This record gives sequence, C-alpha cells and structure tokens, in this order.
Amino acid sequence: MIYLSGGAFLMGTDDQEGFPADGEGPVREVTVKPFYIDPCTVTNEEFKQFVDQTGYRTEAEAFGWSFVFHLFVSEATAQKVKSAVQQTPWWWVVEGADWQHPEGPDSNVEDRWDHPVIHVSYQDALAYCKWSGKRLPTEAEWEYAARGGLVQKRYPWGDELKPGGQHKCNIWQGKFPVKNNASDGYAGTAPVRAFEPNGYGLYNVSGNVWEWCSDWFSPDYHVKAKRVNPSGPPTGQARVMRGGSYLCHKSYCNRYRVAARSKNTPDSSTGNIGFRCAADAE
Repeated sequence: MIYLSGGAFLMGTDDQEGFPADGEGPVREVTVKPFYIDPCTVTNEEFKQFVDQTGYRTEAEAFGWSFVFHLFVSEATAQKVKSAVQQTPWWWVVEGADWQHPEGPDSNVEDRWDHPVIHVSYQDALAYCKWSGKRLPTEAEWEYAARGGLVQKRYPWGDELKPGGQHKCNIWQGKFPVKNNASDGYAGTAPVRAFEPNGYGLYNVSGNVWEWCSDWFSPDYHVKAKRVNPSGPPTGQARVMRGGSYLCHKSYCNRYRVAARSKNTPDSSTGNIGFRCAADAE
C-alpha cells in the first residue's frame, strides 16, 4: 500500500465543467490524517483469492443478475434480456451476470485477472475489506490521494484531458452510447496498471471503474460539516462513488474529473463499479 502523510488540501471544485447539483463545490480546505491506500483497484485475481478462502457470494450472485452495458452482451444472451433501466436504457438487466461472468453467463474473466473486479456492491467491497484487514477510503481521503499532490487541477495529471494528444485514462471515445472507437485502447475495463500513475503512485483514479467510498452521499452536508477528517453524513440512501469509468464521456457523464462525485445504493452492482482499499496509519 502507499503511505500518504495527509495534511490540508483544497477539496471540491467550482469548475464550470462541474455539476453543482452533485455537491462538487464549494472549494474548501480539508485536512486528512495520515493513511494508507492501494495503488490499484482490487483485481479479479485478488477477489478470487478472497472468494476461494471464504466462499463469499456477491450480491449479484445472490440476486441472480446485474447491470451490463448493452454493447457488451452477446447475441445469445441479448435474446434473453427482458428489461433495461428506463432512464438509462443502455443498462440491461442480465441474468447470470456477476464478477466471474461480467457480460452474462457465456462470459468469463480468464483473460482479465489483472483487470478491476466489477459487479461488486458496496456490501461486497466491505466484505473484502474486512477479510483483507483494510477498509474503504473516505471521500476526502480518496480525493486527496487522487489529486496526487496537485492543487485544484481538473485531472490527476493536470488540466488538459489529453496533453500532447496522449490518452491518460480509460474513458469513452466516440458517440455515447452507440459507438466507442476505443482510441484509448479499451472499450471495457483496462488492466489496473494501465496508463501512468499520478504523483502519489495511484493508477486509474480517473476512468476505468467507479470506486466505492465509505461515505453516505449528500449534495450539501459537506458545506457545513467538519473539515478535519470528514466522513460524510451519519445516514443516507446511497454511498459515494468516485473516479468515473470507461463509460464516462464529456457529452453525458463528465465525471472522470478528480472533484466529480456520484452515488449508488449499497446493494447495487454494475459492470463499471469496483473499489480500492485504504487502511489506517497506526
């Protein structure tokens, strides 16, 4: 794990590209104590070790289905799909989709052991953390780590998305949600160490997969909350997710910026949500 000394940093953004309704602002000085964080999100290989040792079943496995992006579903599986999300019809309810079968029962992760585990709920992430002796990062810790020592930059590497025309993260290239030209090298998930790490040595904090944080989500709680080691509101309906994913595109989900935030219910799992672990610095 990477040791981070903590301290004060400027959290949030008032960037015109941001989403004020998400509670990205205002910019405020926040202090976090020293902590450890993983350089990468948990991989399929690591999650398999956990499952092999504990017999754990994910919520997607217990429910019998998960959300899969429509372009990834095989013709055979597509014929069995009965429903999609009304507001976001590119998310299909696929029976038999889970972390070992990311696109449905006729798929596997045999060539993706070094990719982030997906179709894991917040509860699944907590179970893995408990087994590994770690925890999920707070939202403040996540942003502190994701910024990599840069001050109020839009991305982990600076303000320009593609400096010198170089792809720095795995996000949607093309016309969402119908055509992904994958010019960054990946249509779906990328290996957890794809692309260069940020200044603190963290990989893929922008794009690839959304990452669960420990906080309950609120669009405004942080405005008046404590600024030293904040941990979010005491209760809520959804947990914070950070970092964006391979499906994010400027035209729709411009949330691969380091200050961007989103949310999902703790039992939700999809093909673009994973997590990385943190730990207290004793």
